[in-house]
Amino acid sequence: MSEPKASLGRQAAYQLANVTKTPPQYEAITPRWLTRFVEWKALETGVFRLNRVKEGDTPLEALCSKPDAKADIPSTFVDYQEKPREYLLNSISVVINIDTRVSDLYSRPHDQIGEQVRLAVESLKERQESQLINNDDYGLLKNVAQKQRIASRSGSPTPDDFDELIAKVWKEPSFFLAHPRAIAAFGRECTRRGVPPPTAALFGSQFLTWRGIPIVPTNKLFVDGRKEPQGQAGKTSILLVRSGEAKQGVIGLYQANLPGEKSRGLSVRLMGIDGDGIASYFLSVYCSAAILTDDAIAALEDVDVGNYYDYQ
Repeated sequence: MSEPKASLGRQAAYQLANVTKTPPQYEAITPRWLTRFVEWKALETGVFRLNRVKEGDTPLEALCSKPDAKADIPSTFVDYQEKPREYLLNSISVVINIDTRVSDLYSRPHDQIGEQVRLAVESLKERQESQLINNDDYGLLKNVAQKQRIASRSGSPTPDDFDELIAKVWKEPSFFLAHPRAIAAFGRECTRRGVPPPTAALFGSQFLTWRGIPIVPTNKLFVDGRKEPQGQAGKTSILLVRSGEAKQGVIGLYQANLPGEKSRGLSVRLMGIDGDGIASYFLSVYCSAAILTDDAIAALEDVDVGNYYDYQ
């Protein structure tokens, strides 16, 4: 047997090689579809007043008669709520500290300041979506009117349950909102009944639909209070939303024209550099949400995501 020929080893060669590096990967980042599907309204002063009409059981009285008939035309007016609700924008903020010596020396191929700010912005936006759903004051889940809440009939999310939601939000519903585990559970129920939901392409991605309405995934509609539930079982809620001010639906609120504005309602500002060369950046996003009329949203509650079937 001949002896192996001497050659440069991998470890030594590695010292001369250029290593291709990725920017930091952050598993907590999600598509945040809710902020894309909902319509947003810019505010001038950070305050939004929701004016509503005092409504009775019937519309305004009006006259409907034949051309030759003589009758008194009703005289009336539309009354408004005297104490309408006002929404104050919520601030979600963080300060990022970066050693300028580190950013000076170690910013190739990826800029250290840029990456730190990017990941901080992603974290703020994740928090923003969670607050839009779960905030005690303005969160969508907490502000569904009692008459718009229904319980799943069998525990699992069925086509019948989704139809009940549509009956609650029948005026131009825009999208369902559900945890991915709830969407999977709904898909199993549809498959069992032989009615698999079709898909639709929106924003360059595929979404399951029901009755032509997209089913939008978010992990901010928690399962047993968790983004990532433990085990197969768990309870959650599913929302159906009508979005848009013109439709008297659900709208997101944000502050326009912020100093240091980077995107909708998001500001990034340099606070300064201290004596140790530490640069501090202040990041903040201002947001809220409003349900313009009660029938703009409905919730399917006590949804069980852990029911499976054996098809063999």
